[in-house]
Amino acid sequence: MSGAVGEPGRVGPTAGVVPGPRAGRGTGLFLLVFAVAIPVFAYANVGVAVDGRLPPGLLAYGAGLGVLALAGHLVVRRFAPFADPMLLPLATLLNGIGLVVIWRLDQSRRLRASPTFVEAAPRQLLYSAMGLALFAVVVAFLRDHRVLQRYTYISMAASLVLLMLPLVPGLGLNVFGARIWISVAGFTIQPAEFAKIVIAVFFAGYLMVKRDALALAGRRVLGVALPRGRDLGPILTVWAMSILILVFETDLGTSLLFFGMFVAMLYTATERTSWIVFGLLMSAAGAVGVTSFEPHVQQRVQAWLHPMGEYLKSRQGLAGHSEQSMQALWALGSGGIVGTGLGQGNSDLIGFAANSDFVLATLGEELGLAGLMAILLLYGLIVQRGMRTALATRDPFGKLLAGGLSAAFGLQVFVVAGGVTGLIPLTGMTMPFIAYGGSSVIANWALIGILIRISDTARRPALPD
Repeated sequence: MSGAVGEPGRVGPTAGVVPGPRAGRGTGLFLLVFAVAIPVFAYANVGVAVDGRLPPGLLAYGAGLGVLALAGHLVVRRFAPFADPMLLPLATLLNGIGLVVIWRLDQSRRLRASPTFVEAAPRQLLYSAMGLALFAVVVAFLRDHRVLQRYTYISMAASLVLLMLPLVPGLGLNVFGARIWISVAGFTIQPAEFAKIVIAVFFAGYLMVKRDALALAGRRVLGVALPRGRDLGPILTVWAMSILILVFETDLGTSLLFFGMFVAMLYTATERTSWIVFGLLMSAAGAVGVTSFEPHVQQRVQAWLHPMGEYLKSRQGLAGHSEQSMQALWALGSGGIVGTGLGQGNSDLIGFAANSDFVLATLGEELGLAGLMAILLLYGLIVQRGMRTALATRDPFGKLLAGGLSAAFGLQVFVVAGGVTGLIPLTGMTMPFIAYGGSSVIANWALIGILIRISDTARRPALPD
């Protein structure tokens, strides 16, 4: 993927491919039918497993998901007819599966016995509808993604405001040691989910202007192309911002996401592996430095290194220790290859975070390794289609924006999956579309809307001269 390909003001189809006037419409609708049918079947399966009968809300759930999906398809067909036909069905399928898993956990007798229990599935369905509404607004009113380039520095200011909101007294919330939420009119919002989209616009606009200086200037030392000192300014600024997020909000996930996205976009713009080397070294140095004095991050690392020890200390009633990481590993191990079956697992032992931070553990236990790999494959397909859109886009801004959003989406999936499976410390981020959370599902639907708008521009046949 090269940032130097194409002319800034010219848009055309993929090289060697000229889509027809109705490219992908039938394919998208066909895939969308399956994207609705699979969650409906899973919903019925859970009802039979839990209560021995079909759930009473089966028709309402199927009709609701179908209407939302059809509305999204009609919007795409009207305003972005040349868009990638797979993005909407993939997002719909993941969103539908997430609704089923959340409803399945709502039926848990253990969770319902808690005095603070509130059914999450109805709220998640409302959030999904809001997300699809925002998706429709993005596709319908963002007629040309290059308009966003005008707001490069406004996007930077907006992203900083969003990231600082959780630190405002009386507005930000400290939940289990992390300050990543704000409370507005009784609703909790995670501003970082929206900030990742806004800051991607800034990165794309800035790197489009500076890519030549970043790619060509510098010197080689021991075969490695080193950037000039003054060109390190942008990466040092973003590195400092990610460290500040980690220090003041104790949010390891957002810190890794923003810095990783910037490094990925730097490589896309310059094709210099030295930026990746610098990025990895600086990320590791910052994480080690903050871990040495931040108690909340230390607890996350301790739970990662010694999950069984944390489980035993939690059982002894010692404060500051959690058993959830060990319970998630047991859930994944209990699933085996094909799983216990939907509605027949015990991942609710994880507790209140079973439908958010650890929702993958439920899928891993009840669908097994095979089902979990299928879910991760769906995420991989979204990233692949986003990167393919970036390759097909002629204008550098759209190329960087599509690549950056796809990289951010993929990195978030990796960070969450890695934390649940014990590959890296748990970060507290949510799995896109599947985990419970309004901010996450709404922001990711907006992300899909932007990718669809860019793909429509990239695949649209060039007008005759």
